[in-house]
Amino acid sequence: MKSFFFYYQQTFKNIVKNNSVFTTLIVSILMYSFFYPTAYKAQVAEHIPIVIVDEEQSALTSKIISQAANSPHIHIQAVTSNFLEAEQMVKNQKAEAILLLPENLSQSLMHGEMGGIGLYLSTAYFLQTKEAGTGLATSIEYTLKEYMEKFGEASQFEIEMPIHDIPLFNTLSGYGSYIFPAVASLIIHQTILLGLAMLIASYREKGWSAQPIEFWAIFATILTISGLGGLYLYGFTFWLYEYPHGGNFWGMLLAVPIYVSCVIGLGMLLGSLVDMPERVGHLIVVTSIPLFLLTGAAWPHAAMPEWMQAFAWVLPSTHGVQMFVQLNQMGVPTAIVVPKLIYLATLGAVLLTISYYRLVMMKPMEKVEVQG
Repeated sequence: MKSFFFYYQQTFKNIVKNNSVFTTLIVSILMYSFFYPTAYKAQVAEHIPIVIVDEEQSALTSKIISQAANSPHIHIQAVTSNFLEAEQMVKNQKAEAILLLPENLSQSLMHGEMGGIGLYLSTAYFLQTKEAGTGLATSIEYTLKEYMEKFGEASQFEIEMPIHDIPLFNTLSGYGSYIFPAVASLIIHQTILLGLAMLIASYREKGWSAQPIEFWAIFATILTISGLGGLYLYGFTFWLYEYPHGGNFWGMLLAVPIYVSCVIGLGMLLGSLVDMPERVGHLIVVTSIPLFLLTGAAWPHAAMPEWMQAFAWVLPSTHGVQMFVQLNQMGVPTAIVVPKLIYLATLGAVLLTISYYRLVMMKPMEKVEVQG
């Protein structure tokens, strides 16, 4: 037991001495916990520039324009009667949407027709498109409803009852509270993978071969650091930025060490395969974005090819992201995520077994210098 605690403390010391590993395993968690959420602190995009084409120029269209100007979602960049001019503004990225108020709008409504209002949205930026559409649709709905109440006796036309979206988990419908809960699990994944693999690779560069108890001491050290880092992200950071959290507290306490252990096994295996610590960074650079895309947070798995869906569910990062969103934001019972926990525990055991064989039982290959 004394030798275990010796190696446990020694691993902490080695991490602190190695600037690259220390920055990756510890400092990066603290940095990301403030830097990443701060970028999305506004939660929703506001004051999206739009252009309005007012062909009718009537009291009704003036009311619609006035109501739209009060929306925090949009900013009216220009009002024109020329649709081609408005289209050119969108092409030049001076506006993100066009609201077309047609020439016969008032008469059309009086005759019980829909009016022909046109809403043209640029799809270059989906978030801006969503907010511009939301702001304009709300303004139009309110104004038309008020207008038709005045002429209710003259027309049988009625505005259909609107559908109101009530978010259950992302209560602010904000981008930050959507993206960070998914990214947090990937941050834990990548910091362990990069930091631990660099640490192992730096040992093996010196011809190091682990003792059995040293192997488990290294495992325990990284489990302590990254486990606390995960609880810090899922707890303090979510609380600080008012993200939905704490749905299933005991489920989170169970899931974090299992997920971290699985990624530790992957990090140890990777460290045993590379010839130098710098090589690990190359892998992280090219895998971070694909790993996030495969989690299903940015694009649903159901819309992916079947072979890609199958590959995504092999990765521990996919299980981790989906599981922690379920537990922390949605508050699902632990029983629902048991299949993910079993998979992560099983995969972690397999990866740790292979890593144990390579780091403890196999002798490290000696470097042979070729003199020319």
